[in-house]
Amino acid sequence: MNSASWQARITCGRETGSGFLVTERHVLTCAHVVARGGSGEVRVSFARGGESLPAKVVAHGGWDGRDTDPGDVAVLELDRSVPLEPAEFAAPADAYGDPPRRLVAYGFPKRYEEGTLAEYRATADQLIAGEWVQLEAWVAHGQPLAPGFSGAAVTLADTGRVVGMVSSAARDPGIRNGRMLPAHVMARYWPRLGELIPTPEYGRTEKERLRELVLARGPEFDGRPECSPERLYSDAVGPFGPPLPGRRFRSLWDAAWYLLSEVPDTGAVARFAARLADFTEDAPTRGALRAWPSRAYDRRPRPPVNPPGPPAAGTQPWSPILVEIAPSGSGDHQFLVEVSAYNGRHRRVVGSRALPADRVRGYALERIDEAYHELEPGARELIAFVLPRRWLNTDVAHWQRSADDDSPLGSFAPLVVMDLERRRSGGLQHKLLQKWQRLDGRSAAPLHRIGCGALGQDPVRLTIGLRRGADMVGFASPPRAQGTRRLFQASLNAAVPVMLWPRSGCRGEHRGGAHEDCTGAAFLDRLAAHLADLPPSELPSHIHELRETAYADDGPEPHWAYDLALLWEDPRCLPDPVGYLHSPVG
Repeated sequence: MNSASWQARITCGRETGSGFLVTERHVLTCAHVVARGGSGEVRVSFARGGESLPAKVVAHGGWDGRDTDPGDVAVLELDRSVPLEPAEFAAPADAYGDPPRRLVAYGFPKRYEEGTLAEYRATADQLIAGEWVQLEAWVAHGQPLAPGFSGAAVTLADTGRVVGMVSSAARDPGIRNGRMLPAHVMARYWPRLGELIPTPEYGRTEKERLRELVLARGPEFDGRPECSPERLYSDAVGPFGPPLPGRRFRSLWDAAWYLLSEVPDTGAVARFAARLADFTEDAPTRGALRAWPSRAYDRRPRPPVNPPGPPAAGTQPWSPILVEIAPSGSGDHQFLVEVSAYNGRHRRVVGSRALPADRVRGYALERIDEAYHELEPGARELIAFVLPRRWLNTDVAHWQRSADDDSPLGSFAPLVVMDLERRRSGGLQHKLLQKWQRLDGRSAAPLHRIGCGALGQDPVRLTIGLRRGADMVGFASPPRAQGTRRLFQASLNAAVPVMLWPRSGCRGEHRGGAHEDCTGAAFLDRLAAHLADLPPSELPSHIHELRETAYADDGPEPHWAYDLALLWEDPRCLPDPVGYLHSPVG
Protein backbone atom coordinates (compact mmCIF):
# COMPACT_ATOMS: atom_id res chain seq x y z
CA MET A 1 0.00 0.00 0.00
CA ASN A 2 3.00 2.31 -0.40
CA SER A 3 1.34 3.80 -3.49
CA ALA A 4 -1.80 4.76 -1.57
CA SER A 5 -1.16 8.48 -1.91
CA TRP A 6 -4.08 8.46 -4.38
CA GLN A 7 -6.47 7.56 -1.54
CA ALA A 8 -8.66 10.61 -0.82
CA ARG A 9 -10.74 12.02 2.04
CA ILE A 10 -13.94 13.69 0.85
CA THR A 11 -15.88 16.26 2.85
CA CYS A 12 -19.18 17.85 1.87
CA GLY A 13 -21.00 19.81 4.53
CA ARG A 14 -21.10 17.55 7.60
CA GLU A 15 -20.64 14.39 5.51
CA THR A 16 -17.27 12.63 5.33
CA GLY A 17 -16.36 9.84 2.99
CA SER A 18 -13.58 8.39 0.90
CA GLY A 19 -12.52 8.49 -2.70
CA PHE A 20 -9.58 7.78 -4.98
CA LEU A 21 -7.73 9.61 -7.72
CA VAL A 22 -8.13 8.06 -11.18
CA THR A 23 -6.67 10.83 -13.37
CA GLU A 24 -4.59 13.87 -12.54
CA ARG A 25 -7.80 15.82 -11.84
CA HIS A 26 -10.61 13.29 -11.33
CA VAL A 27 -11.64 11.51 -8.13
CA LEU A 28 -14.25 8.78 -7.79
CA THR A 29 -16.54 8.53 -4.79
CA CYS A 30 -20.11 7.53 -3.96
CA ALA A 31 -22.91 9.83 -5.05
CA HIS A 32 -24.44 9.66 -1.57
CA VAL A 33 -21.25 11.08 -0.02
CA VAL A 34 -21.67 14.38 -1.86
CA ALA A 35 -25.48 14.32 -2.04
CA ARG A 36 -26.08 13.96 1.68
CA GLY A 37 -23.82 16.91 2.36
CA GLY A 38 -26.52 19.20 0.96
CA SER A 39 -25.28 22.38 -0.64
CA GLY A 40 -21.95 22.28 1.18
CA GLU A 41 -18.73 22.71 -0.77
CA VAL A 42 -17.02 19.51 -1.83
CA ARG A 43 -13.37 19.34 -0.76
CA VAL A 44 -10.76 16.66 -1.34
CA SER A 45 -7.47 15.98 0.51
CA PHE A 46 -4.90 13.25 -0.08
CA ALA A 47 -2.77 13.19 3.09
CA ARG A 48 -3.13 14.07 6.75
CA GLY A 49 -2.57 17.77 7.13
CA GLY A 50 -2.31 18.13 3.37
CA GLU A 51 -4.00 20.81 1.32
CA SER A 52 -7.76 20.51 0.92
CA LEU A 53 -8.77 21.17 -2.68
CA PRO A 54 -12.18 22.31 -3.90
CA ALA A 55 -13.91 20.02 -6.38
CA LYS A 56 -17.14 19.89 -8.36
CA VAL A 57 -19.32 16.98 -9.44
CA VAL A 58 -18.91 16.51 -13.21
CA ALA A 59 -20.60 13.13 -13.67
CA HIS A 60 -23.27 11.26 -11.76
CA GLY A 61 -24.52 7.69 -11.95
CA GLY A 62 -28.18 8.63 -11.50
CA TRP A 63 -28.49 7.56 -7.84
CA ASP A 64 -31.70 9.09 -6.49
CA GLY A 65 -31.46 8.83 -2.72
CA ARG A 66 -32.22 5.31 -1.50
CA ASP A 67 -29.65 2.76 -0.36
CA THR A 68 -30.92 0.23 -2.90
CA ASP A 69 -30.85 2.61 -5.88
CA PRO A 70 -28.27 1.87 -8.58
CA GLY A 71 -25.77 4.39 -9.92
CA ASP A 72 -24.24 5.42 -6.59
CA VAL A 73 -21.23 6.94 -8.36
CA ALA A 74 -19.98 10.52 -8.51
CA VAL A 75 -17.00 11.84 -10.44
CA LEU A 76 -15.30 14.87 -8.88
CA GLU A 77 -13.11 17.24 -10.84
CA LEU A 78 -10.45 19.08 -8.83
CA ASP A 79 -9.86 22.76 -9.52
CA ARG A 80 -6.32 21.86 -10.63
CA SER A 81 -4.18 18.83 -11.35
CA VAL A 82 -2.29 17.17 -8.49
CA PRO A 83 1.26 15.73 -8.71
CA LEU A 84 0.21 12.22 -7.66
CA GLU A 85 0.16 8.91 -9.50
CA PRO A 86 -3.51 7.88 -10.00
CA ALA A 87 -4.80 4.50 -8.91
CA GLU A 88 -4.27 1.51 -11.16
CA PHE A 89 -7.03 -1.01 -11.84
CA ALA A 90 -6.92 -4.78 -11.83
CA ALA A 91 -8.77 -6.94 -14.33
CA PRO A 92 -12.38 -7.50 -13.17
CA ALA A 93 -11.86 -11.23 -12.53
CA ASP A 94 -8.86 -10.62 -10.24
CA ALA A 95 -11.08 -9.85 -7.24
CA TYR A 96 -12.22 -13.46 -7.01
CA GLY A 97 -10.46 -16.76 -6.57
CA ASP A 98 -10.20 -20.01 -4.71
CA PRO A 99 -8.94 -19.48 -2.09
CA PRO A 100 -10.51 -15.98 -1.81
CA ARG A 101 -8.37 -12.92 -2.50
CA ARG A 102 -7.71 -10.58 0.44
CA LEU A 103 -9.14 -7.14 -0.29
CA VAL A 104 -8.30 -3.89 1.48
CA ALA A 105 -10.25 -0.63 1.77
CA TYR A 106 -8.86 2.65 3.15
CA GLY A 107 -11.57 4.77 4.78
CA PHE A 108 -12.14 7.71 7.11
CA PRO A 109 -14.63 6.74 9.84
CA LYS A 110 -15.11 8.89 12.95
CA ARG A 111 -12.04 9.36 15.16
CA TYR A 112 -9.76 8.29 12.29
CA GLU A 113 -8.79 11.60 10.71
CA GLU A 114 -5.72 9.96 9.18
CA GLY A 115 -7.77 7.03 7.86
CA THR A 116 -7.75 3.31 8.62
CA LEU A 117 -7.72 -0.03 6.83
CA ALA A 118 -10.39 -2.69 6.64
CA GLU A 119 -9.73 -6.20 5.30
CA TYR A 120 -12.48 -8.00 3.42
CA ARG A 121 -13.13 -10.57 0.71
CA ALA A 122 -15.75 -10.91 -1.99
CA THR A 123 -18.38 -13.54 -1.23
CA ALA A 124 -18.74 -14.39 -4.95
CA ASP A 125 -18.54 -12.73 -8.34
CA GLN A 126 -22.33 -12.81 -8.67
CA LEU A 127 -23.84 -9.33 -8.85
CA ILE A 128 -26.66 -8.46 -6.47
CA ALA A 129 -29.46 -6.79 -8.46
CA GLY A 130 -27.01 -6.52 -11.35
CA GLU A 131 -25.04 -3.87 -9.44
CA TRP A 132 -23.15 -4.92 -6.31
CA VAL A 133 -20.85 -7.61 -4.95
CA GLN A 134 -21.23 -8.66 -1.31
CA LEU A 135 -18.19 -8.19 0.95
CA GLU A 136 -17.44 -10.24 4.08
CA ALA A 137 -14.88 -9.47 6.80
CA TRP A 138 -11.53 -11.22 6.33
CA VAL A 139 -11.26 -11.83 10.10
CA ALA A 140 -13.90 -11.62 12.82
CA HIS A 141 -12.14 -8.95 14.92
CA GLY A 142 -11.00 -6.55 12.20
CA GLN A 143 -12.13 -3.03 11.35
CA PRO A 144 -15.76 -3.02 10.07
CA LEU A 145 -16.90 -1.01 7.07
CA ALA A 146 -18.31 1.84 9.12
CA PRO A 147 -19.60 5.19 7.77
CA GLY A 148 -16.65 7.05 6.32
CA PHE A 149 -15.62 4.10 4.15
CA SER A 150 -18.20 4.95 1.48
CA GLY A 151 -16.35 5.72 -1.75
CA ALA A 152 -13.14 3.97 -0.66
CA ALA A 153 -11.24 2.03 -3.26
CA VAL A 154 -11.28 -1.74 -2.74
CA THR A 155 -7.81 -3.00 -3.65
CA LEU A 156 -6.01 -6.32 -3.89
CA ALA A 157 -3.84 -6.65 -0.79
CA ASP A 158 -0.87 -8.04 -2.71
CA THR A 159 -0.78 -5.59 -5.64
CA GLY A 160 -2.65 -2.49 -4.48
CA ARG A 161 -4.68 -2.46 -7.72
CA VAL A 162 -8.30 -1.36 -7.54
CA VAL A 163 -11.12 -3.85 -8.13
CA GLY A 164 -14.07 -1.73 -6.91
CA MET A 165 -15.44 0.85 -4.53
CA VAL A 166 -17.18 0.52 -1.16
CA SER A 167 -20.76 1.61 -1.73
CA SER A 168 -22.50 0.42 1.45
CA ALA A 169 -21.10 0.48 4.98
CA ALA A 170 -22.85 -0.86 8.08
CA ARG A 171 -23.98 1.69 10.68
CA ASP A 172 -24.19 -1.10 13.25
CA PRO A 173 -20.65 -2.07 14.41
CA GLY A 174 -21.85 -5.64 14.95
CA ILE A 175 -22.56 -6.13 11.23
CA ARG A 176 -19.38 -7.12 9.47
CA ASN A 177 -20.34 -7.11 5.80
CA GLY A 178 -20.88 -4.50 3.15
CA ARG A 179 -21.19 -3.99 -0.58
CA MET A 180 -18.73 -3.19 -3.31
CA LEU A 181 -19.49 -1.55 -6.62
CA PRO A 182 -17.12 -3.44 -8.96
CA ALA A 183 -14.97 -1.33 -11.25
CA HIS A 184 -16.54 -2.74 -14.40
CA VAL A 185 -20.00 -1.71 -13.11
CA MET A 186 -18.77 1.82 -12.34
CA ALA A 187 -17.60 2.10 -15.95
CA ARG A 188 -21.25 1.93 -17.08
CA TYR A 189 -21.77 5.31 -15.47
CA TRP A 190 -18.55 7.09 -16.46
CA PRO A 191 -17.29 6.00 -19.90
CA ARG A 192 -13.77 7.30 -19.39
CA LEU A 193 -13.26 4.72 -16.65
CA GLY A 194 -13.52 1.97 -19.26
CA GLU A 195 -10.14 3.03 -20.65
CA LEU A 196 -8.48 2.46 -17.26
CA ILE A 197 -9.83 -1.04 -16.57
CA PRO A 198 -7.86 -3.87 -18.22
CA THR A 199 -9.76 -5.88 -20.82
CA PRO A 200 -7.97 -8.85 -22.40
CA GLU A 201 -8.73 -8.16 -26.07
CA TYR A 202 -8.68 -4.37 -26.27
CA GLY A 203 -6.03 -1.76 -25.63
CA ARG A 204 -6.63 1.59 -24.00
CA THR A 205 -6.38 3.46 -27.29
CA GLU A 206 -9.05 1.30 -28.91
CA LYS A 207 -11.41 1.80 -26.00
CA GLU A 208 -10.77 5.54 -25.95
CA ARG A 209 -11.63 5.82 -29.65
CA LEU A 210 -14.79 3.79 -29.23
CA ARG A 211 -15.88 5.90 -26.26
CA GLU A 212 -15.36 9.11 -28.20
CA LEU A 213 -17.21 7.78 -31.20
CA VAL A 214 -20.16 6.52 -29.15
CA LEU A 215 -20.48 9.82 -27.34
CA ALA A 216 -20.17 11.77 -30.61
CA ARG A 217 -23.36 10.30 -32.05
CA GLY A 218 -25.82 12.80 -33.45
CA PRO A 219 -29.27 13.78 -32.19
CA GLU A 220 -30.84 11.62 -34.91
CA PHE A 221 -30.53 8.68 -32.49
CA ASP A 222 -33.08 10.00 -30.03
CA GLY A 223 -36.37 8.14 -30.00
CA ARG A 224 -35.52 5.72 -32.83
CA PRO A 225 -36.24 2.10 -31.84
CA GLU A 226 -33.82 0.70 -34.39
CA CYS A 227 -31.02 2.69 -32.68
CA SER A 228 -31.78 1.48 -29.16
CA PRO A 229 -28.84 0.01 -27.21
CA GLU A 230 -30.67 -3.33 -27.00
CA ARG A 231 -31.22 -3.45 -30.79
CA LEU A 232 -27.60 -2.54 -31.55
CA TYR A 233 -26.34 -5.11 -29.02
CA SER A 234 -28.50 -7.86 -30.54
CA ASP A 235 -27.31 -6.97 -34.04
CA ALA A 236 -23.69 -7.10 -32.85
CA VAL A 237 -23.80 -10.51 -31.15
CA GLY A 238 -26.11 -12.13 -33.70
CA PRO A 239 -28.94 -14.59 -33.08
CA PHE A 240 -26.67 -17.15 -31.40
CA GLY A 241 -24.62 -14.75 -29.28
CA PRO A 242 -24.98 -14.03 -25.56
CA PRO A 243 -28.50 -12.87 -24.66
CA LEU A 244 -29.25 -9.44 -23.31
CA PRO A 245 -28.31 -9.01 -19.64
CA GLY A 246 -31.15 -9.12 -17.13
CA ARG A 247 -31.47 -5.33 -17.13
CA ARG A 248 -31.94 -2.53 -19.61
CA PHE A 249 -28.90 -0.72 -20.92
CA ARG A 250 -28.92 2.83 -19.62
CA SER A 251 -27.08 4.21 -22.66
CA LEU A 252 -25.28 3.28 -25.86
CA TRP A 253 -22.02 3.41 -23.93
CA ASP A 254 -23.43 0.92 -21.41
CA ALA A 255 -24.10 -1.51 -24.28
CA ALA A 256 -20.65 -0.88 -25.79
CA TRP A 257 -18.94 -1.42 -22.43
CA TYR A 258 -20.89 -4.64 -21.83
CA LEU A 259 -19.58 -5.93 -25.15
CA LEU A 260 -16.04 -4.86 -24.27
CA SER A 261 -16.01 -6.37 -20.78
CA GLU A 262 -18.46 -9.30 -20.89
CA VAL A 263 -18.66 -10.71 -24.43
CA PRO A 264 -15.69 -12.82 -25.59
CA ASP A 265 -16.40 -12.40 -29.32
CA THR A 266 -14.13 -9.52 -30.37
CA GLY A 267 -16.00 -9.23 -33.66
CA ALA A 268 -19.15 -8.27 -31.76
CA VAL A 269 -17.61 -4.99 -30.57
CA ALA A 270 -16.49 -4.16 -34.08
CA ARG A 271 -19.91 -5.00 -35.52
CA PHE A 272 -21.44 -2.71 -32.88
CA ALA A 273 -19.20 0.13 -34.08
CA ALA A 274 -20.00 -0.58 -37.72
CA ARG A 275 -23.74 -0.76 -36.94
CA LEU A 276 -23.47 2.53 -35.06
CA ALA A 277 -21.99 4.13 -38.17
CA ASP A 278 -25.20 3.34 -40.05
CA PHE A 279 -27.05 5.97 -38.03
CA THR A 280 -24.38 8.65 -37.75
CA GLU A 281 -24.89 11.74 -39.89
CA ASP A 282 -21.49 13.33 -39.29
CA ALA A 283 -19.22 12.08 -42.10
CA PRO A 284 -15.91 12.02 -40.14
CA THR A 285 -17.53 10.17 -37.24
CA ARG A 286 -19.21 7.77 -39.64
CA GLY A 287 -15.90 7.02 -41.33
CA ALA A 288 -14.09 6.56 -38.02
CA LEU A 289 -16.72 4.13 -36.76
CA ARG A 290 -16.53 2.09 -39.94
CA ALA A 291 -12.74 1.93 -39.60
CA TRP A 292 -12.77 0.75 -35.96
CA PRO A 293 -11.15 -1.75 -35.81
CA SER A 294 -10.10 -4.13 -38.58
CA ARG A 295 -12.02 -6.83 -36.72
CA ALA A 296 -15.23 -5.10 -37.86
CA TYR A 297 -15.30 -7.47 -40.77
CA ASP A 298 -14.54 -10.61 -38.81
CA ARG A 299 -15.58 -13.44 -41.08
CA ARG A 300 -15.75 -16.27 -38.58
CA PRO A 301 -18.56 -18.65 -39.60
CA ARG A 302 -21.80 -18.41 -37.67
CA PRO A 303 -24.62 -20.93 -37.31
CA PRO A 304 -27.46 -20.35 -39.79
CA VAL A 305 -30.60 -18.54 -38.67
CA ASN A 306 -32.69 -20.88 -40.83
CA PRO A 307 -31.28 -24.10 -42.27
CA PRO A 308 -30.35 -23.37 -45.88
CA GLY A 309 -31.78 -25.48 -48.63
CA PRO A 310 -29.38 -27.25 -50.97
CA PRO A 311 -28.15 -24.95 -53.73
CA ALA A 312 -28.58 -25.94 -57.31
CA ALA A 313 -25.87 -28.20 -58.68
CA GLY A 314 -22.72 -26.26 -59.59
CA THR A 315 -23.85 -23.05 -57.89
CA GLN A 316 -23.11 -21.29 -54.65
CA PRO A 317 -25.62 -19.62 -52.30
CA TRP A 318 -26.72 -16.06 -52.90
CA SER A 319 -25.27 -13.18 -50.86
CA PRO A 320 -28.23 -10.78 -50.91
CA ILE A 321 -28.32 -7.04 -50.41
CA LEU A 322 -31.81 -6.45 -49.06
CA VAL A 323 -33.62 -3.12 -49.53
CA GLU A 324 -36.79 -2.90 -47.42
CA ILE A 325 -39.13 0.02 -48.07
CA ALA A 326 -42.12 0.19 -45.75
CA PRO A 327 -44.64 2.88 -44.75
CA SER A 328 -43.25 4.65 -41.70
CA GLY A 329 -46.64 5.22 -40.09
CA SER A 330 -46.18 9.00 -40.05
CA GLY A 331 -48.02 9.82 -43.28
CA ASP A 332 -48.89 8.53 -46.75
CA HIS A 333 -45.64 9.83 -48.25
CA GLN A 334 -43.21 8.82 -45.50
CA PHE A 335 -41.28 5.54 -45.70
CA LEU A 336 -38.84 3.61 -43.56
CA VAL A 337 -35.92 2.47 -45.73
CA GLU A 338 -33.57 -0.20 -44.39
CA VAL A 339 -30.69 -1.69 -46.39
CA SER A 340 -29.01 -4.88 -45.16
CA ALA A 341 -26.23 -7.14 -46.35
CA TYR A 342 -26.03 -10.88 -45.77
CA ASN A 343 -22.55 -12.26 -45.21
CA GLY A 344 -23.14 -15.99 -45.09
CA ARG A 345 -26.23 -16.29 -42.90
CA HIS A 346 -25.51 -13.22 -40.79
CA ARG A 347 -27.44 -10.08 -41.60
CA ARG A 348 -26.04 -6.62 -40.91
CA VAL A 349 -28.04 -3.46 -41.40
CA VAL A 350 -26.05 -0.94 -43.44
CA GLY A 351 -28.50 1.94 -43.11
CA SER A 352 -31.98 2.66 -41.81
CA ARG A 353 -33.91 5.91 -42.06
CA ALA A 354 -37.42 7.34 -42.26
CA LEU A 355 -37.68 9.46 -45.42
CA PRO A 356 -40.20 11.23 -47.65
CA ALA A 357 -40.95 9.39 -50.89
CA ASP A 358 -38.82 11.70 -53.05
CA ARG A 359 -35.66 10.85 -51.06
CA VAL A 360 -36.08 7.08 -50.99
CA ARG A 361 -34.26 6.38 -54.27
CA GLY A 362 -31.10 8.38 -53.51
CA TYR A 363 -30.75 7.01 -50.00
CA ALA A 364 -31.34 3.40 -51.10
CA LEU A 365 -28.79 3.62 -53.91
CA GLU A 366 -26.11 5.06 -51.62
CA ARG A 367 -26.64 2.33 -49.02
CA ILE A 368 -26.67 -0.41 -51.69
CA ASP A 369 -23.25 0.75 -52.84
CA GLU A 370 -22.07 0.78 -49.22
CA ALA A 371 -23.43 -2.72 -48.63
CA TYR A 372 -20.97 -4.16 -51.11
CA HIS A 373 -18.23 -3.61 -48.51
CA GLU A 374 -19.88 -6.39 -46.51
CA LEU A 375 -19.66 -9.00 -49.27
CA GLU A 376 -16.74 -11.32 -49.81
CA PRO A 377 -14.89 -10.82 -53.14
CA GLY A 378 -16.28 -14.07 -54.50
CA ALA A 379 -19.81 -13.58 -53.16
CA ARG A 380 -22.76 -14.18 -55.48
CA GLU A 381 -24.56 -10.85 -55.29
CA LEU A 382 -28.32 -10.41 -55.39
CA ILE A 383 -30.13 -7.08 -54.92
CA ALA A 384 -33.59 -7.74 -53.48
CA PHE A 385 -36.17 -4.96 -53.02
CA VAL A 386 -38.97 -5.59 -50.52
CA LEU A 387 -41.70 -3.16 -51.57
CA PRO A 388 -45.22 -2.23 -50.52
CA ARG A 389 -47.71 -3.87 -52.86
CA ARG A 390 -48.58 -0.63 -54.61
CA TRP A 391 -44.87 -0.11 -55.39
CA LEU A 392 -44.17 -3.54 -56.91
CA ASN A 393 -44.30 -2.12 -60.44
CA THR A 394 -41.76 0.58 -59.58
CA ASP A 395 -38.88 0.74 -62.07
CA VAL A 396 -36.16 -0.14 -59.53
CA ALA A 397 -34.28 -2.14 -62.19
CA HIS A 398 -34.07 1.08 -64.27
CA TRP A 399 -32.82 3.30 -61.45
CA GLN A 400 -29.57 5.01 -62.41
CA ARG A 401 -26.96 3.10 -60.43
CA SER A 402 -25.19 6.15 -59.02
CA ALA A 403 -24.54 9.82 -59.65
CA ASP A 404 -21.47 8.84 -61.68
CA ASP A 405 -22.94 5.81 -63.46
CA ASP A 406 -25.98 6.23 -65.71
CA SER A 407 -26.38 2.49 -66.34
CA PRO A 408 -29.51 0.82 -64.92
CA LEU A 409 -29.22 -0.91 -61.58
CA GLY A 410 -30.69 -4.03 -63.16
CA SER A 411 -27.70 -4.28 -65.50
CA PHE A 412 -25.24 -4.08 -62.61
CA ALA A 413 -26.37 -7.16 -60.67
CA PRO A 414 -29.22 -9.69 -60.47
CA LEU A 415 -32.20 -7.77 -59.13
CA VAL A 416 -35.56 -9.02 -57.86
CA VAL A 417 -38.55 -7.56 -56.05
CA MET A 418 -40.63 -9.03 -53.22
CA ASP A 419 -43.95 -8.13 -51.66
CA LEU A 420 -43.73 -6.52 -48.19
CA GLU A 421 -47.06 -7.88 -46.97
CA ARG A 422 -46.24 -11.42 -48.06
CA ARG A 423 -42.79 -11.26 -46.49
CA ARG A 424 -44.38 -10.39 -43.14
CA SER A 425 -46.88 -13.26 -43.29
CA GLY A 426 -45.76 -16.36 -41.40
CA GLY A 427 -48.29 -18.53 -43.22
CA LEU A 428 -47.23 -17.45 -46.71
CA GLN A 429 -43.54 -17.76 -45.83
CA HIS A 430 -44.20 -21.33 -44.70
CA LYS A 431 -45.98 -22.12 -47.97
CA LEU A 432 -43.09 -20.62 -49.94
CA LEU A 433 -40.62 -22.83 -48.10
CA GLN A 434 -42.73 -25.87 -48.97
CA LYS A 435 -42.80 -24.88 -52.64
CA TRP A 436 -39.03 -24.39 -52.78
CA GLN A 437 -38.46 -27.79 -51.20
CA ARG A 438 -40.38 -29.24 -54.11
CA LEU A 439 -38.60 -27.07 -56.67
CA ASP A 440 -35.15 -28.09 -55.43
CA GLY A 441 -35.52 -31.41 -57.18
CA ARG A 442 -36.54 -29.92 -60.53
CA SER A 443 -34.46 -28.59 -63.37
CA ALA A 444 -37.28 -26.35 -64.68
CA ALA A 445 -40.85 -25.25 -63.91
CA PRO A 446 -43.65 -24.57 -66.42
CA LEU A 447 -44.89 -21.00 -66.83
CA HIS A 448 -48.54 -20.51 -65.87
CA ARG A 449 -49.83 -17.78 -68.20
CA ILE A 450 -52.33 -15.14 -67.15
CA GLY A 451 -53.20 -13.37 -70.39
CA CYS A 452 -55.63 -10.59 -71.19
CA GLY A 453 -58.47 -13.09 -71.76
CA ALA A 454 -58.14 -14.39 -68.19
CA LEU A 455 -58.67 -11.08 -66.42
CA GLY A 456 -62.29 -11.80 -65.65
CA GLN A 457 -61.71 -15.01 -63.68
CA ASP A 458 -62.46 -15.30 -59.97
CA PRO A 459 -59.41 -14.36 -57.80
CA VAL A 460 -60.28 -16.80 -55.02
CA ARG A 461 -60.45 -19.75 -57.41
CA LEU A 462 -57.17 -18.59 -58.97
CA THR A 463 -55.46 -18.45 -55.55
CA ILE A 464 -56.57 -21.99 -54.70
CA GLY A 465 -55.60 -23.32 -58.11
CA LEU A 466 -52.16 -21.69 -58.09
CA ARG A 467 -51.52 -22.78 -54.54
CA ARG A 468 -52.03 -26.41 -55.54
CA GLY A 469 -49.75 -26.54 -58.54
CA ALA A 470 -48.16 -23.37 -59.98
CA ASP A 471 -44.60 -22.28 -59.15
CA MET A 472 -44.03 -19.65 -61.86
CA VAL A 473 -46.63 -17.21 -63.20
CA GLY A 474 -46.31 -14.82 -66.13
CA PHE A 475 -48.66 -11.85 -66.65
CA ALA A 476 -49.41 -10.31 -70.02
CA SER A 477 -49.93 -6.85 -68.54
CA PRO A 478 -48.60 -4.83 -65.61
CA PRO A 479 -50.53 -4.80 -62.32
CA ARG A 480 -51.96 -1.33 -62.97
CA ALA A 481 -55.38 -2.11 -64.41
CA GLN A 482 -58.05 -3.20 -61.95
CA GLY A 483 -58.42 -6.70 -63.40
CA THR A 484 -54.71 -7.43 -63.38
CA ARG A 485 -54.29 -6.08 -59.83
CA ARG A 486 -56.86 -8.53 -58.47
CA LEU A 487 -55.24 -11.53 -60.15
CA PHE A 488 -51.77 -10.29 -59.20
CA GLN A 489 -52.81 -10.22 -55.54
CA ALA A 490 -54.36 -13.67 -55.92
CA SER A 491 -51.00 -15.01 -57.14
CA LEU A 492 -49.18 -13.43 -54.21
CA ASN A 493 -51.66 -15.03 -51.81
CA ALA A 494 -51.04 -18.39 -53.50
CA ALA A 495 -47.36 -18.18 -52.43
CA VAL A 496 -46.13 -18.41 -56.02
CA PRO A 497 -42.31 -18.22 -55.74
CA VAL A 498 -41.72 -16.62 -59.18
CA MET A 499 -43.84 -13.98 -60.93
CA LEU A 500 -42.90 -12.07 -64.11
CA TRP A 501 -44.64 -9.27 -66.01
CA PRO A 502 -43.97 -6.30 -68.31
CA ARG A 503 -43.89 -3.00 -66.43
CA SER A 504 -45.43 -1.25 -69.45
CA GLY A 505 -47.06 -2.23 -72.74
CA CYS A 506 -50.38 -4.03 -72.97
CA ARG A 507 -52.99 -2.62 -70.61
CA GLY A 508 -55.06 -5.81 -70.51
CA GLU A 509 -57.92 -4.46 -72.60
CA HIS A 510 -58.50 -7.61 -74.72
CA ARG A 511 -60.84 -9.36 -72.35
CA GLY A 512 -62.62 -11.41 -74.97
CA GLY A 513 -59.68 -13.71 -75.71
CA ALA A 514 -56.41 -13.69 -77.60
CA HIS A 515 -55.81 -11.09 -80.31
CA GLU A 516 -53.11 -11.10 -82.96
CA ASP A 517 -52.03 -7.58 -82.09
CA CYS A 518 -51.94 -8.13 -78.31
CA THR A 519 -48.45 -7.21 -77.16
CA GLY A 520 -49.09 -9.01 -73.87
CA ALA A 521 -49.63 -12.34 -75.63
CA ALA A 522 -46.45 -11.85 -77.63
CA PHE A 523 -44.59 -11.05 -74.42
CA LEU A 524 -45.76 -14.29 -72.80
CA ASP A 525 -44.77 -16.29 -75.87
CA ARG A 526 -41.23 -14.90 -75.78
CA LEU A 527 -41.03 -15.30 -72.02
CA ALA A 528 -42.14 -18.95 -72.06
CA ALA A 529 -39.57 -19.76 -74.75
CA HIS A 530 -36.80 -18.06 -72.83
CA LEU A 531 -37.61 -19.73 -69.47
CA ALA A 532 -37.87 -23.25 -70.86
CA ASP A 533 -35.39 -25.58 -69.16
CA LEU A 534 -34.19 -22.92 -66.69
CA PRO A 535 -34.20 -23.86 -62.95
CA PRO A 536 -36.24 -21.37 -60.87
CA SER A 537 -33.44 -21.09 -58.30
CA GLU A 538 -31.18 -19.59 -60.99
CA LEU A 539 -33.70 -17.18 -62.51
CA PRO A 540 -32.17 -14.01 -60.99
CA SER A 541 -28.95 -14.69 -62.90
CA HIS A 542 -30.70 -15.59 -66.16
CA ILE A 543 -33.00 -12.55 -65.99
CA HIS A 544 -29.95 -10.38 -65.26
CA GLU A 545 -28.31 -11.62 -68.46
CA LEU A 546 -31.55 -11.03 -70.36
CA ARG A 547 -31.74 -7.46 -69.02
CA GLU A 548 -28.16 -6.80 -70.08
CA THR A 549 -29.08 -7.91 -73.59
CA ALA A 550 -32.23 -5.79 -73.59
CA TYR A 551 -30.48 -2.66 -72.30
CA ALA A 552 -27.70 -3.01 -74.89
CA ASP A 553 -30.09 -3.65 -77.81
CA ASP A 554 -30.04 -0.79 -80.34
CA GLY A 555 -32.92 -1.94 -82.52
CA PRO A 556 -35.63 0.46 -83.73
CA GLU A 557 -38.11 -0.93 -81.17
CA PRO A 558 -37.45 -1.61 -77.49
CA HIS A 559 -36.35 -5.17 -76.76
CA TRP A 560 -39.27 -7.33 -75.60
CA ALA A 561 -37.61 -7.78 -72.16
CA TYR A 562 -36.58 -4.13 -71.71
CA ASP A 563 -39.24 -3.53 -69.04
CA LEU A 564 -39.32 -7.05 -67.58
CA ALA A 565 -40.09 -7.25 -63.84
CA LEU A 566 -39.17 -10.28 -61.73
CA LEU A 567 -40.68 -11.11 -58.35
CA TRP A 568 -38.60 -13.96 -56.91
CA GLU A 569 -38.61 -15.03 -53.27
CA ASP A 570 -36.81 -17.88 -51.54
CA PRO A 571 -37.08 -17.32 -47.74
CA ARG A 572 -34.05 -19.54 -47.16
CA CYS A 573 -31.83 -16.90 -48.77
CA LEU A 574 -33.23 -14.09 -46.63
CA PRO A 575 -33.85 -15.20 -43.03
CA ASP A 576 -35.53 -13.00 -40.45
CA PRO A 577 -38.50 -11.89 -42.56
CA VAL A 578 -40.41 -10.25 -39.71
CA GLY A 579 -39.30 -6.66 -40.34
CA TYR A 580 -41.12 -3.83 -38.58
CA LEU A 581 -44.43 -5.27 -37.46
CA HIS A 582 -45.34 -2.10 -35.60
CA SER A 583 -45.10 1.53 -36.54
CA PRO A 584 -41.87 3.06 -35.21
CA VAL A 585 -43.72 6.34 -34.67
CA GLY A 586 -44.95 7.07 -31.17
